[in-house]
Amino acid sequence: EACFRIMKTDFLARPVYVQREDRIKAHFLICFISLLIYRLLEKKMEKKYSVVIAGGGSTFTPGICLLLLDHMDRFPIRKIKFYDNFAERQETIAKACEIYLKENAPEVEFAYTTDPEEAFTDVDFVMCHIRVGLYAMREKDEKIPMKYNVVGQETCGPGGIAYGMRSIGGVIEILDYMEKYSPNAWMLNYSNPAAIVAEATRRLRPDSKILNICDMPIDLEEKMANMVGLKSRKEMSVGYYGLNHFGWWHKIEDKDGNDLMPEIKKHMAANGFADALSGTNQHVEQSWIETFAKAKDVYALDPETIPNTYLKYYLYPDYVVEHTNPEHTRANEVMEHREKNIFTACRKIIEKGTAVDGGFEPDAHAEYIVDLACAIAKNTKEKMLLIVPNEGAVENFDRTAMVEIPCIVGSSGYERICQGSIPQFQKGLMEQQVSVEKLVVDAWITGSYQKLWQAITLSKTVPSARVAKLILDDLIEANKDFWPELK
Repeated sequence: EACFRIMKTDFLARPVYVQREDRIKAHFLICFISLLIYRLLEKKMEKKYSVVIAGGGSTFTPGICLLLLDHMDRFPIRKIKFYDNFAERQETIAKACEIYLKENAPEVEFAYTTDPEEAFTDVDFVMCHIRVGLYAMREKDEKIPMKYNVVGQETCGPGGIAYGMRSIGGVIEILDYMEKYSPNAWMLNYSNPAAIVAEATRRLRPDSKILNICDMPIDLEEKMANMVGLKSRKEMSVGYYGLNHFGWWHKIEDKDGNDLMPEIKKHMAANGFADALSGTNQHVEQSWIETFAKAKDVYALDPETIPNTYLKYYLYPDYVVEHTNPEHTRANEVMEHREKNIFTACRKIIEKGTAVDGGFEPDAHAEYIVDLACAIAKNTKEKMLLIVPNEGAVENFDRTAMVEIPCIVGSSGYERICQGSIPQFQKGLMEQQVSVEKLVVDAWITGSYQKLWQAITLSKTVPSARVAKLILDDLIEANKDFWPELK
């Protein structure tokens, strides 16, 4: 305004005849220059954020870095830090990312550390995706149940329970670091198994600023958008209910309110999610291709809804066991592909001293966590799937259950979107599974062998209490360095 007044006084107030058209042009020019100056000052004064990625040695960390840089226009960054308790692993990822940052965003400060105080001081967001025990323990999670012809999977059944018992302590530790050194920060948690971790944080840290999320529904929504010819899942509005890795879409519309469910159902009935695999680069191994195809059979059980692919482990466990090599599970695939490829790319970047053509690329995992951070930072009121206390959002279900539902996200957190009452079939499955998750957290808190035996017995993937006990005893031996002592 001051600039406008000075220029107007100097240029327009002189006692010189100026044609009307010239005066109008001058007004427009002055307004344009003033607006440009204002925008430049606004940009300079715009808040920039400090982010720590907990799990700095993860193969997903480079993707998060890329997405943070790609979206600096809407989520400006001043500092990125990595934190991990495995120094050597983190160093390889961090040195490659440091080169990428220097080449693409030299103004962003970067550091990596194993020291909690250094990592969590002066941060606005903690993006957490830790894997306690790394892939060596995931391999045991998958292979031990398979000894007894039971589903061996990262987040489902006994393997997911074992992983949950390891993850709870690690996530709580990071949450406590954040609250000690940056009490106003938000923690965005991707750490699996998200359902068990979310139940644990609800009970152990009920007032903490933590949001638990998962990218699997996002990946599937992109596939459904592809089915109906949309450019992005963000062109859809969805209704969804369930537990993490245990949910169903009951409504999918475009932005004009047109019902997309009939067309998506045709694809699901014919080929599951296999109809929409083109263009995706995140889940491409053979086991994922089979999972997307098997969704056809999962869908057939309730053709009124669209299922999350993880339901195959609960509804067709015999099929999964028959089609899994007990000596070569999903953990082996990841180690042979993603794990190997990312670390090879990092070493090449470090060796060459440049990230040009380095092979880094973002994925759905990274995009969703950046979207969530932006929604909080900018108070966008974006509709996003979160894992939150039910509190009546699913009307006929346990109010204390950690459900996965759409929420409106802004600077103060989230607001649940009511999904109404759910059908008896889904309700029955969810009640059984949420009881498993609650019993696991009971076992971790109290150190109860009995509770954990009950949890494994109650899992729909396990045929009997006898088999559950055999698996549990093997898992205890394998996890003696990670689990609390059970009595």
